[in-house]
Formats: sequence, C-alpha cells, structure tokens
Amino acid sequence: MAKIKVSINQDTCIACGVCYSLCPQVFEAGKDGKSQIVSQYRVGDNVTQGEVDESLKDCVESAKNSCPTFSITT
Repeated sequence: MAKIKVSINQDTCIACGVCYSLCPQVFEAGKDGKSQIVSQYRVGDNVTQGEVDESLKDCVESAKNSCPTFSITT
C-alpha cells in the first residue's frame, strides 16, 4: 500500500487542536500542546515527520485543510 508523507511546521503551529481532534489516528498534542505525529507513524525520532498508509489520506487531508496556520503539509 502506498504511503503518504506528512509534515508539521511547529514554528507556525498555534496548538489549536484542530488536527488532532479531526484525525487522532495521525496527530496528537505534544507537551507544549503543539501538534505532532503519533509514534506509530513517525519517521525516526522526529515528531514532526511521518508516513501514513493511504487509507488515512482523507483523515490527513481534512486536518491539513482545516489547519488555520497551514502548518501541515503532505
């Protein structure tokens, strides 16, 4: 199955929680409230980079399109 790369820019993230409320399978709040990738989908130890199965595409796109600061990229 194809993989989708997901990145979070924590410099622009405002910790509003939209992404992890819409797509908790992929996103979660870090200690500072800013978004990060859940451990299952992280690339290495980087909490801002991930690869998810294509089956989660709609979930990720919903979070990406709803982010008020455009901090999520695919």
